[in-house]
Amino acid sequence: MMSIEAYYPLLLLTLLLVEEGYIMLARRYNIVDRITERGSNKYPSVYGGGIIFYIAALLSILINPTSQPIEGWFFAGLSLVAVISMIDDIKNIKQLPRLLVHFLAVALLFVQCGLFTAYPWWILAIAMVFCVGTINAYNFMDGINGMTALYSLVVLIALSYINQYLLSQPFISSVLLHSATLAVFIFAFYNVRGKARCMAGDVGAISIAFIIVYALVKLILATGNICYLALLLVYGVDTTLTIVHRIILRHNIAQPHRMHAYQILANEYGWSHLAVSLLYMMLQVAVFVGLLFTPHTLQLAYFFAVLALLSVAYIAFICRHFYSRHKRA
Repeated sequence: MMSIEAYYPLLLLTLLLVEEGYIMLARRYNIVDRITERGSNKYPSVYGGGIIFYIAALLSILINPTSQPIEGWFFAGLSLVAVISMIDDIKNIKQLPRLLVHFLAVALLFVQCGLFTAYPWWILAIAMVFCVGTINAYNFMDGINGMTALYSLVVLIALSYINQYLLSQPFISSVLLHSATLAVFIFAFYNVRGKARCMAGDVGAISIAFIIVYALVKLILATGNICYLALLLVYGVDTTLTIVHRIILRHNIAQPHRMHAYQILANEYGWSHLAVSLLYMMLQVAVFVGLLFTPHTLQLAYFFAVLALLSVAYIAFICRHFYSRHKRA
């Protein structure tokens, strides 16, 4: 068994080589993000650079430098979403088969967590829709340079901190969390730039979302504390209220758009992508730090207070933006 001291340097070198190799292959075979009216990127960049998130999870299981058990059902689900997403990055796949694979993958995640024998079907159905929705919503982040990388780093570091310091025993493999975090750090080197060398693509955004959702499910099961959903609260509010807004406007919510608050800041207010990504990152850091310093008995109240505050801020911003645009028209 490889020691931890040898594992992480080897992982770092492997992921760097894989990322460089993938970028060269992607350029050769034109796996490049296309510039469209609804997109937020101004420059074409390699698509699918987040493949190293899956590679990191694979290596954490194959090498397994600790005595922690291999989480086979989880990895089977992760492999399913990674493969279908990689194919989608290269050649667009219709929405229905993609969603069916996502539901199957989440079902495997639930098997890994032992949920099918612990909860009634209606709770499982709600949880499955929530998880699949979260995974797909996470994919929208990739339209802004730095958003997937910086936001994911906050969530993964928070999960690692909870796993190591706040609980009497780990709720998840620390090697999996640390490997994913290292992969995101490496991806950030290529992505957190004014002109990104690569974007995560569906394979990256969906894979890291699947890992984060798995970790959150395990954490909530281990603690019984639903307030840990606050780790996704900033982006969750933006995504949920944007969907509600588009439903009110009778838009097809399955179609691409530029109506997220972060897209409006970047595309219509002229903020740089990195400024927008840093804003979301710092807001999420503040939410997590606030949760840490809130007594356990008050965490539910804190969760709903922050949810209300972020929702009001979002609605005020959107109303002001569209009212101003209507006046100018």
